[in-house]
This record gives sequence, structure tokens and C-alpha cells, in this order.
Amino acid sequence: MFAVDVFAASKPAELRVDYAYYNPLSLVIKKFNWLEKEFQPDNVRIRWVYSSSSNLALGYVKADSLDMAASAGVSSVWSRANGNPVKAVYVFARPELSALLVSRESPIQSVKELKGKTVATFPGSAPYFFLLRALSDVGLHKNDVEIVPLEHAEGRAALEQHKVDAWSSIQPFTTLSRLENGSREIYRNIMFNAVACLVVSEDFARKYPDAVSRIIRVYERARKWALRHPDDLEVIYADETKLSLPVSRTILSRYDFLNPVIDRNDLLTLKQACAVLIQEQEVRPGADLDKVINDLIDRSFIVKEISTDERLK
Repeated sequence: MFAVDVFAASKPAELRVDYAYYNPLSLVIKKFNWLEKEFQPDNVRIRWVYSSSSNLALGYVKADSLDMAASAGVSSVWSRANGNPVKAVYVFARPELSALLVSRESPIQSVKELKGKTVATFPGSAPYFFLLRALSDVGLHKNDVEIVPLEHAEGRAALEQHKVDAWSSIQPFTTLSRLENGSREIYRNIMFNAVACLVVSEDFARKYPDAVSRIIRVYERARKWALRHPDDLEVIYADETKLSLPVSRTILSRYDFLNPVIDRNDLLTLKQACAVLIQEQEVRPGADLDKVINDLIDRSFIVKEISTDERLK
């Protein structure tokens, strides 16, 4: 938490928020125009920006191209540790985002067999850190493989065209590759998939705390709607992503929308993930990642929203 700016009562003329296929709630909010309706009385425009991955979303926030974005928790820790002053203010899901795949014809059956092989993934993204942890789990390091830096769609194409030996990526790309091309998961680990959060720059949260609170309020509406209407969520996800309903159902089955607050288990998961960031020199030398995590997380907005919601019942 931090002191509120003396100009906090002012409102931005425009709110720039992202939508992402790995953030189903953003698709619901965008579909129903709930943010537009929330801020219409204040004449605040809403501009939606598509994010294909956590590291791009975090980069947009750092470059002041986005006010609030969705990011995997580990990517947020990595970004803050490397100088991006973001705050994680809301948990939009606890998804099993990442998986490690090989092509249908590949002889590779395990992570150990990746030594000396090429692996496509997007550096700084959730599946990149998932790959590092999977390698570490079997005693390997990132230098034991050749990482081919490709965005998720490009990585899928590279795997299916046999240009790389393996691919670490996220939903919906991994499920599509499995169902449409027979790609095989050689590694899943739900314990390696930490919380997925909304992040905001410290500066924006300081200047516009009311806007942050109201965005979170809209997200809470979407989260509760998703829990009450899982079938409708599948339809919206299918419509917005242009995927079939069965594929959308498979993807959403790996999402947990129950708790919007970062809890002790989430903190433990993030801290466990940090070991590989230090081991593989993914953060600045000497970085105190416990402090980074403590500085990253700000539960004040969602706690206040939950308290307000309880008082209204």
C-alpha cells in the first residue's frame, strides 16, 4: 500500500485496459460493455487493447500504453524485480495456463529428454518460467536446451512444422494444438501455475485509486457471473476466441474463479517459483525477491470491495 496522491479525486479522461484469451473475465466484461457503463456517467472513455501474453501486457503498462493489464503472477514478480513498478491488485483466476508439448510423432516422452533440444517459448511469459521450473525439476538448466524465442501462435506453428523439438505455451494455444494436430503434453504441473492477476502501475493507482476500485468492482461482477453461468461463459469464450464450444469447455475446465484475493498459498507458490528466477539469472543480481513480492501485492482494493459488498447485503 502507499499514500494516496493529493490529486486522487481526479479522473482520467480515458482508461486503457487489456483483454486477453488467457483472461476469460475480460472477454465477458468487454462483451457486455460493463466498463463502459460503469464510467459513462463520468465521461471516461474505455479503450480496449489486446494482450497476447503477460510479458507484453507488463511491457505496455511500463511504457504507459495500458493502465491496467492481466498477467501471470510469476511474470509480475519478474517484471517488478527488473524495474517495472507494478502492483498486483486482483486475482482474476487461478488457471492451469502452461504446458510443455511435443509433436504427435516425437519420440520425446519426458522433460529429461529435452537436453540438447530446441524448445519454443516466449521469454518473460508464464510458460517461459514454467519451462525453467520443469527443467530445474529434473536437474537441467535453460542452457541445457536451445530456447527459441517465439510468441505463442508462432511457437505452435514451429512445433507442428517440426522446426523445434518442443514448445512451452499457454491456453488456448496448447489445447488447440492437442485437439487439432495431436500434439502431446509431456509435462503438466498445476503447482507451477500461480495466480493470474490484474496489475496496475504504482503511479496510476496513486493518482486514480477510485478508478482502480471501480474496475475491480466490475471484475467482481464478472467473476460472480462466471461462477453462476458456466455454460454461458463457455459460449462467450467460444464466440470471442472463434473456437468451438468443446474446445472452449476444455480450456475453461482448467480455470478456478473462486477467490479474488491473493492468499497465503498464493504467496508460497510465488516464493517457490522465485528460486528458479535467481538460479537462472532472470532478475537483477542481489534482488530480494521476498521484498519484491511484498511490494508487488496490494490487497487493499479488493479487500475494500469485498467489505463494501458485504455491507450491502
